[in-house]
Amino acid sequence: MIRQRIPLRVELPLLIWLVLVWGALWQDFSLGNLVFGAIIAFAVANLLYLPPVELSGRFNLFYAAGFAGRFLYQLVVASFQVFWLAITKGPRLKNAVVAVRLRSLSDLLVTATGHAISLIPGSLVVEVDRSTSTLYLHCLNVVTAEDAEEIRRNVQRTEEWLIRVMGSREDLANLRAGSAPVRDGREHP
Repeated sequence: MIRQRIPLRVELPLLIWLVLVWGALWQDFSLGNLVFGAIIAFAVANLLYLPPVELSGRFNLFYAAGFAGRFLYQLVVASFQVFWLAITKGPRLKNAVVAVRLRSLSDLLVTATGHAISLIPGSLVVEVDRSTSTLYLHCLNVVTAEDAEEIRRNVQRTEEWLIRVMGSREDLANLRAGSAPVRDGREHP
């Protein structure tokens, strides 16, 4: 099977990211190390199969700052909640796996949402269904159906913020209109 060549302008964000990761891993951002990292990044991106990262071409700094503030707030609050649950409930704590269908069909947004949620104490993404853009989360202290519904709302609010930050114009229009995207002729969520 012959692989379709990806244009450099589409591949460039991935290459830059790989070079930055290379420098961070070696803790060396010297010119020589970054050039060597660029060579390795180019080789990895062109010799190994990686699905292309499709960027929307838009990034909203205002919403990015808001997302960062919201994320840090949730991080602090959830840390104290997990601490309190560990002290008060300990091993009697009830957990659940909660499925959350996202609005966006973008692999980038699904991944970003999953990572943001996993970084906040108390929940962890255990599975992702790309065909339906569904995240499966293991969550602490889920006792009732209302608890699970609150988790779904929180994840979808996180996704909404990320759509406003870097989602495609189509995702943004769907979010504003309150409609669901369409995949394979069927409406999604």
